[in-house]
Amino acid sequence: MEKWGAVILAGGKGVRMRSRLPKVLFPLCGRPMLVHILETVRQAGVHALTLVVPPEHSDIAQAVGEGVEWVVQPQPLGTGHALACARPVVEGRFTHLLVLYGDVPLLLPQTLQRLMAHHEANRSALTLLTAPEPPVPGLGRIIRDPASGRVRRIVEEHEASPGERQVREVNSGLYALDTALCLPLLERLAPHPNGEVFLTDLVEVALAQGLRVETVGVDDPLEILGVNDREALARAEGVMRLRLCRRWMRQGVSILDPATTYLDATVEIGEDTVLLPGTHLLGTTRIGRECRIGPYAVLQDTVVGDRCVVVASFLEGAVLEEGVDVGPFSHLRPGTYLEKGVHIGNCVEVKNSRLGHGVKSGHFSYLGDATIGPETNIGAGTITCNFDGVRKNPTVIGARAFIGSDTLLVAPVSVGEGSATGAGAVVTKDIPPGVLAAGMPARPIRRLATPEGLQGQEGME
Repeated sequence: MEKWGAVILAGGKGVRMRSRLPKVLFPLCGRPMLVHILETVRQAGVHALTLVVPPEHSDIAQAVGEGVEWVVQPQPLGTGHALACARPVVEGRFTHLLVLYGDVPLLLPQTLQRLMAHHEANRSALTLLTAPEPPVPGLGRIIRDPASGRVRRIVEEHEASPGERQVREVNSGLYALDTALCLPLLERLAPHPNGEVFLTDLVEVALAQGLRVETVGVDDPLEILGVNDREALARAEGVMRLRLCRRWMRQGVSILDPATTYLDATVEIGEDTVLLPGTHLLGTTRIGRECRIGPYAVLQDTVVGDRCVVVASFLEGAVLEEGVDVGPFSHLRPGTYLEKGVHIGNCVEVKNSRLGHGVKSGHFSYLGDATIGPETNIGAGTITCNFDGVRKNPTVIGARAFIGSDTLLVAPVSVGEGSATGAGAVVTKDIPPGVLAAGMPARPIRRLATPEGLQGQEGME
């Protein structure tokens, strides 16, 4: 028999979210709420996880993946009924059980560890996680014996008397329980007038059997914040975002204004990197050391090497080697790969292209489906005309080429190593190495003396 298992209740409809998306899948700092809960439980040391879900749970299964057991709650008849649905799966397998909700994403692993340790040390049948004050309205009140201070019962807010509503200590809905003692008691829980079976009634039933019921308090009431609507979702996002900022600052990242810096839980950031106000790091973004990101930069699923600078630009699915600078006001789209020392200035869009080391594109250009050799200069207004209405066609530019301002490269086309185009050239045919081409359409007009670029020109027909 395993020592600890966990049951996560995720069968609620979440009607106050007013969405077809299951509530537990609403994203929070880049991950579904439910994934945060599962990760927290695993970090607390419990890896046997059982999810109680509604009949239509394919979206939940896809988001969560493998590593959990599934129990279907046929009808949403309350938390007590949900745990009873899981009873055949967990009974006899675990000595103790954590019971949690899938919409309480701010819970910390160390809080669960304290709950489990207290439960074991006191040999409790049932241990409740409580908060000294409610983070949101609607939570059940902890009613204690005035003389002993021990828990007598939990009363739901809508069923509480005016005096009971004055009690500040609230139930989180998170429990540690002795499976052998508590699971059989689920049969004694009676439905309330609305037809639901409340797990909170387990306290009175356990006490009536002479069993020990304990409590553990959270340090921060926001840990038990349940997300029942979009307002609470935004509040939880703000709390988690500030936690992430503090975590990275402790690891050597400078964040000038955490209140306006948006980080997903899945990003990585190297030491001595500086994040300026308005920066968004999203998805699987990884930032190297000694970078400067922002202000107002958005990076999604992007890899950035050491000592890079990104200013007021949008990068998605891009890779930057070390020493690259981008922006302001540029857009790197998926498939962009910038080698060491590339300079992308203002108002440049790059898509599905590889730029060799030292390439410079200072301003107002579109580079799509292109391969550009090292040390090439891309003049202002350059456009790779990659789409012919049916296919995306490639442009290949050799090393140390010089592409004049307002050049249109009508793909598929190539420009040889050390070649150049005149301003306003419309390139429809390949340009051999070491040649200057100009005109509309562009034609070779000079052979350059060396493949190194515009040196020692001599005329040619």
